[in-house]
Amino acid sequence: MTATAGAARPVGRPAAATQQQVLDVASAQFLASERVDVQAIAAELGLSRATIYRWFGSRDGLLGAVMVAEFNRMVEAARTRSVGTGAGRVLWMLDRVARWLARNEPYRYFIATEQATAGRIITASDGPVQPRVIATVADLIEAAVAEGYENRLDTATFAYALVRLIEAFLYQDAVTGIRGDVDRLREVLVVVLGLDPEPR
Repeated sequence: MTATAGAARPVGRPAAATQQQVLDVASAQFLASERVDVQAIAAELGLSRATIYRWFGSRDGLLGAVMVAEFNRMVEAARTRSVGTGAGRVLWMLDRVARWLARNEPYRYFIATEQATAGRIITASDGPVQPRVIATVADLIEAAVAEGYENRLDTATFAYALVRLIEAFLYQDAVTGIRGDVDRLREVLVVVLGLDPEPR
């Protein structure tokens, strides 16, 4: 049978590129504050869009994978510089990552140009990003507990509440004027984590 333009690859034929290469190209587009273009990625790597969608589920799934990878990079960078122990370290980590996200131009561009998509990908409880972020924050809480922090909630609930709080300050609540106010977010985190108020 003669192959037609855009037809799926024959069964058993290996893909021309890997999932990681797709993620790398998508990340490069995202970090350059460009629209992540699945068609362009497929053309550049010699893949069909169907292959990319099979790997990532959808454009949302690919964008989610890009943002999770970037979030993990930020967390690991913060972890290598973290200070304090227990709840103090949780505060330091969350504050540092929140500040990076607040001033991250690619994130700001994405949210400004694709607001509905960003909300669906970043803050949906069944989306590709929020569950991974909650799991990371839960790990931070468990590490703090191991260092003596008294967590009065179950870890999963507390991690969810912290992530939703951070999302409100970074992405969602423009009406009250708190969006992007990372200084006020830190003040709230201090209280929620049960730490002594910091001098102004």
